Amino acid sequence: MELSYCGLCCDECPAGKATRSGDRDALLKVARSWSKSFGARYTVEDVTCDGCKSTGGRLSRYCRECKVRPCAQGRGLGTCAECGDYPCDDLAAFLRMAPEAKRNLESARRKAKAKEPKRAKRAKRVG
Repeated sequence: MELSYCGLCCDECPAGKATRSGDRDALLKVARSWSKSFGARYTVEDVTCDGCKSTGGRLSRYCRECKVRPCAQGRGLGTCAECGDYPCDDLAAFLRMAPEAKRNLESARRKAKAKEPKRAKRAKRVG
């Protein structure tokens, strides 16, 4: 499972799945669903997406407007879990709407911390 910068799994995204399979009817369903969910009109072109980490690929309107993506790219991060400013205000606002992304990022942070070398305890000075 590859995570997007914000912690969503692009492999599980209905827009990404429909784009990869070339299923125009599924893209239309996603466009209708996102239009209802986000209170804005989404077209098939607006939901066509190869994933936010794709280079030169198609990005959904949602990913093109994302504030998290360019920040993480600019910092050279694989995900926001690696950031020293985690969670910034923009990410925190997003994570309130996407609890699964927060769970994914928190899990990534725990795994990274577990891989860090343990610090040796300093010996107490005697005398």
